[in-house]
Amino acid sequence: MRVVVIGAGLAGLSAAARLTEAGAEVTVLEARDRVGGRTHGIEVAPGAWADAGAAYLGDRHTELTALMAALDLKATPTGMVGDSRFELGHGSETRHGRFPPLNAVALGELFDRLAEVTETVRTDAPWLTPDAATLDTTTAADWLEGLSPHPDAKLFFPLFLGEMMAADPAAVSVLHMAFYLRSGGGIRYLNAFEGGAQQDRVDGGAQQICARLAAGLDIRLRRPARAIDSGPDGVTITTDTETFHADSVIVAIPPVLADAIDIRPALAVPRSTTRTAPGCAVKAHLIYPAPLWRDHGLSGWSVNAHGPLLSTVDDSPDGGPGVLTGFVTGAEAHRYAALSPREQRATAIAQAMRLFPFLPEPDGFHVTDWLGETYSRGCYAALFGPGDWTRLGPALTTPHHRVYWAGTETSLEFFGLMEGAIRSGHRAAADILTDKQRTTS
Repeated sequence: MRVVVIGAGLAGLSAAARLTEAGAEVTVLEARDRVGGRTHGIEVAPGAWADAGAAYLGDRHTELTALMAALDLKATPTGMVGDSRFELGHGSETRHGRFPPLNAVALGELFDRLAEVTETVRTDAPWLTPDAATLDTTTAADWLEGLSPHPDAKLFFPLFLGEMMAADPAAVSVLHMAFYLRSGGGIRYLNAFEGGAQQDRVDGGAQQICARLAAGLDIRLRRPARAIDSGPDGVTITTDTETFHADSVIVAIPPVLADAIDIRPALAVPRSTTRTAPGCAVKAHLIYPAPLWRDHGLSGWSVNAHGPLLSTVDDSPDGGPGVLTGFVTGAEAHRYAALSPREQRATAIAQAMRLFPFLPEPDGFHVTDWLGETYSRGCYAALFGPGDWTRLGPALTTPHHRVYWAGTETSLEFFGLMEGAIRSGHRAAADILTDKQRTTS
């Protein structure tokens, strides 16, 4: 059995590895000049790496942790020892823990409402959720306005959605927001470091997962797929320079990119719509000789009402330099991405020095603009806008002739996370093997 996989990210490589283990002849086509997809490492010092893309994992991410064990990769705790810094419109403030210096009652009411709507969602079929049509045509921003929120809740809500799902509340439906939060383990789990979804990082960087998965596989880089033709005897995949023939193909790339492929026969339901938005994430890494904030009793964690860095976290590798990672998300990501490299550097460093006044000029500065990545179209994952789930959801994982689907956006478990990507790859591989067995028995 011959299979072509389009996309050498976690989903595509997980599928390719499973199929190879089952005896299939697999070729992986990747548009970039590297494997990894939305995992990507930056060498911040000789032998020391920081995650420019997906980074964090928790104990519920069982497929990811099993894969890491098989690849001889280890997890390292996300450092959160020390006090936090906040700039939420009333100057700078230092506090123990991560709860912001805002009206606790107002935030409690906001999270109660979020929990209520989240608990109604059917993660196995979001489009069948009670009142799905209304939830899917209402944006998260409009939902918040309908609550007549306290000013502190109104300020904090976009910061929360930006951190959790790299979303501008005006770009996603309530159904997508609620599904994302519930499929990832719930608000409390997603938002937590210790005991939560952000508890650990991959020691040495998450990019190692795909690099090790790719070893021994037939990977063809710089091969963007342009067309897929399914026929009675197989499927033909066309790139700019070559044509590949197979029995089946797995498309393991973001939905907007999948729609850019000329698929014949044509899809009855597209993979995206004009309302499907890119995940709004830009990552900035500021590199110092050591994690200097720790000497001042600070964790490196901050939350800020104004950008560019809406939050920061200590991503320093053990025994390596100090790495302060800044997250630029939601609407702020679009504004920041439009700046020149000089302006990006100046504004991020100025904010870091305001939050942590003892910091010197950084030794290094790196920006990863996922909005501008041609073969990602955003990060953490695509954002389903109004109407997307009810239109696209029922066909999300359904094979189309000889075309199968993978990618974190096709996972109903841990959507948008590395865990979801791996599970989607395993599902697509299992679908092909099951269909193959059915046709030969």
